Amino acid sequence: MERERRRVPRYIFVASAELYEEKSEVRVASRVGELSLYGCYLDMMNPFPAGTIVLIKIFAGDLTFQSKAKVVYAIQNVGAGVAFMDVEPKYDYILRRWLDEAAKN
Repeated sequence: MERERRRVPRYIFVASAELYEEKSEVRVASRVGELSLYGCYLDMMNPFPAGTIVLIKIFAGDLTFQSKAKVVYAIQNVGAGVAFMDVEPKYDYILRRWLDEAAKN
């Protein structure tokens, strides 16, 4: 059995997301499937390649989270894992609120 390598729990979390890659000016809509304090998993058909830096926006209820993020892994026609970078305090608060709610379910 493989040992869990994550530093924090990852929770099922369904929300809309938008990724924007500044250099190419490409904007992609996606759906969040899992969320953690340091990143999320996105269901998407055409993910950006691993290593790509994007601006991610996540929309759930009346709240919006945004952060720079790095694509950690990408699987064509399946999805991508991204790691959040330099999360501002106001967005950190929203993220932690969502995680608290997800942990209760």
